[in-house]
This record gives sequence, structure tokens and C-alpha cells, in this order.
Amino acid sequence: MSLKEGMLLIIYLLILVLVAARFLVREKGKVIRRFRIGKAMTIGDRQVQEDNYGICQSADGFMAVLADGMGKNYGGKISSKVAVDTMKDMFANYRSHENPVYFFRKSFHRVNAQILEKLDDGRGGASMGVILIRDDYLYYAVAGNVKIAVYRQDSLVPLTAGHTIDVLVEDRYMKGSITKDEALRMLENRRLYNYLGQDGFQEIEFFDTPVLLKEKDIVVLMSDGLYEGMDWKRIEELLSGRKKSQQKAYEIIEAINAGNQKGKDNASVILVEGFS
Repeated sequence: MSLKEGMLLIIYLLILVLVAARFLVREKGKVIRRFRIGKAMTIGDRQVQEDNYGICQSADGFMAVLADGMGKNYGGKISSKVAVDTMKDMFANYRSHENPVYFFRKSFHRVNAQILEKLDDGRGGASMGVILIRDDYLYYAVAGNVKIAVYRQDSLVPLTAGHTIDVLVEDRYMKGSITKDEALRMLENRRLYNYLGQDGFQEIEFFDTPVLLKEKDIVVLMSDGLYEGMDWKRIEELLSGRKKSQQKAYEIIEAINAGNQKGKDNASVILVEGFS
């Protein structure tokens, strides 16, 4: 065997070893999928930034959480921070991928209890959206009006409806439990009927079946200050193209800041794009 042939054989064997090692590690669940993350926020015209977000990743999966606080005397700011910190702790201490529904229920009720422990009922609260990604499957849950969507092939498809009065009214009207006149009266108030930080909290909106993510999909988490302050089509336009996720997040928030609407709310966005 010549020296050149020997070197080629060594390189070939090395490649085989690396491929085999990667396969074995993946089989044991130790390979951490990579994600491109974009996140940005603006305070808008408010005096306090009440939005908060967090990102966590382990060998078992990936989690992103976005919380939109509300309340007086920094109650909203405290509530959103408690929500994000609690979710990160829950993700670190529980095997969320084994039973995502149980994880969401347990975690959301834990967040509710923690906010009530920090603040008296009524002093603060938070909407919260959470996503889990494991083996290319997306699991999600929401309380309040944080919205979760997937951008795929130039279309931004919402996955959650939210817990505003108009959503509740539509559901009850379609089921025939209220009349048209009752629905119109209720629609005069678009306030939240469900959020974290209140006695008796129960309802969580979460996935029916997990979403199988495809290459180039972007999972989007948005506070209401974003999707109510900008046309949906404009968000789709800013998500298109080959720019990095972080640049897209900045440009979405810059578009909110440049808008001429009055009384701008806090606005936040998280973009999550997986890649091999």
C-alpha cells in the first residue's frame, strides 16, 4: 500500500468513526439541535417595559417563553419577570419532553401561584406563551393574549387564538349559548378574561397535536403590542428573505417604532428557526 493510499484509508476510517459517533450520540438523545434565534422589544409610549422573554435549551429540547405583564406600580413588570424565571426553572428541573401537556399545566399553575405569592390578587398579572421543540416537533401553550404562529412558505399561520373577550364571545355565539345582541354587548370590551396572577386560574390554550416543523420554518411569539400595532401582511414581509433571524426581529420592532399609531404598547417578538 502506498503512502497516499494509506492516508486516504485513514481519512475514510476517521469519517466512519465520526459518523458512527454522531449516530450513537443521537440515539442516546444527547445531540442538541441548533437554532437561529431573533428577539427584540420596544417600550413603545409606555413608561414601564412590562414584557419579558427567555430562551432555554438542553439535550432534551428547546424552550422559548414570552410574557406580557399588566398591573399598576410595576406590578406588570414584576409579573412578567416572575413568569419567565419560573418557566426557566421548571424547564431545568422537569423532563418537559416526556409529557408536554402535563408540563404546561403544571408550569402555568406554578407561574400563577408564584405571581400571587409576590403580588396580591389584582395588583399584577401576565399573559404568557411558551413553546417546546423536541425532534422537530413543536408543542405550545398560551394563557392570555400572547400569540404563537409559524412562518412557512411566505405565510404566517397563527396557532393560538388567545383569551380576549372577543374570542370567548365568538366561541359562545357559535355554540348558541348567547344571543347576537348579548354578543354585541360583550364585544364592546376587549379585555382579557384569562391571565396568570389571579385566584381560580384554570384555562390554558395548548396544542391539539404537535406541529412537525420543516426546514426554513420560523416559529414566532408575539405580544399584543406587536400584532395589534402592525398589519399581519407587513409582519410576513419582514419575515421573508435571507436575513438572519436577529436582524429580522430588529426590523420588525423598528417598524413598530416608526409607525404613526398613538399610545403604542410594549411590543416584543421572538423568532426561532431550526437548522441541521
